Amino acid sequence: MSEAVSAEPEVLIEKSGGLGRIVLNRPRAINALNHAMVRRIAAALAEWSGDDTVRAVLITGAGERGLCAGGDIVSIYHDAKDGGTGSREFWRDEYVLNAAIANYRKPYVAIMDGIVMGGGVGVSAHGSVRVVTERSMIGMPETGIGFVPDVGGTYLLARTPGELGTHIALTTARLSAGDAIACGFADHFVPSEKIEQFIEALSETTVEAALAAFTAPAPVSELVAQRGWIDAAYSAGSVAEIVSRLRGSGVPEAEKAAEQVVSKSPTACAVTLKSLRRARQAGSLEEVLNDEFRVSVACLSSPDLVEGIRAQVVEKDRNPRWKPATIDEVDDTQIDAFFTPLGDLELGLTAPLPQH
Repeated sequence: MSEAVSAEPEVLIEKSGGLGRIVLNRPRAINALNHAMVRRIAAALAEWSGDDTVRAVLITGAGERGLCAGGDIVSIYHDAKDGGTGSREFWRDEYVLNAAIANYRKPYVAIMDGIVMGGGVGVSAHGSVRVVTERSMIGMPETGIGFVPDVGGTYLLARTPGELGTHIALTTARLSAGDAIACGFADHFVPSEKIEQFIEALSETTVEAALAAFTAPAPVSELVAQRGWIDAAYSAGSVAEIVSRLRGSGVPEAEKAAEQVVSKSPTACAVTLKSLRRARQAGSLEEVLNDEFRVSVACLSSPDLVEGIRAQVVEKDRNPRWKPATIDEVDDTQIDAFFTPLGDLELGLTAPLPQH
């Protein structure tokens, strides 16, 4: 039976013991998000916000492999090829959801066990209580498919220590539990064998008491230990200069990072760098999401998005032919075009007023 006609809903929504539970339920696709799932999550959060029987919200992923592998990029591929608008409207609702999670009035607990990529970061890392395990593998892999980090990812990446976020975005590096906590993508470490007990405790006691009972010291971040060469290289003003500094550093890890950057879409890397620098100056997550929406919509008509998904996901030849092919061929006017306001199509989020 195909997943599309399966009787199992793609998101399980239930109230249990004072918890509003959201379970992403597409385990064979590592719980990749689609538009219907985003709408269901948003509706549940809106309903629970005024429900006094719900003390806290918990989001988890079904299956053993992870919380969420990201958005459903095959549908984005077909949209980009066919000039459709489905992806644009998916992103609109997804980014509104990301902001709603960040501003949620009740504790929003995300169990970031296993793989958490792209859109999975959007439904977890903006929450107020973000839990990782030794199995956590967190990343923003967008530049590898000719796309740019979104779902508020550039906001999070721009606020990591030093230039770690720039390194993560341009190389698509994977974060361990220790890295995620050090970089501000997560807060607490709970060993995976204790997750079920932790969830039980959440339904029986307060979030604070459950955390006190089950958290353990976070593993050391190997990424933070490499900040010396990372900050020196990635503080440069262009991707070409970053690659030059990485190659000239004499550090084997830096040389490996340079090769990773040059294998990604040159256009996507240049747009990503500009997005990160803009996000660093932005006053709110909402401002960044508005910017990301412009960039994502522009990516739909960029040749690299279709080519990147084709090479990595559809035909899987792992040999994308980027246009332009090298970072030196990307010019500033091309990059600036990704940030052009969309007029009536703008996302138009505004930061909530402070509560007194």
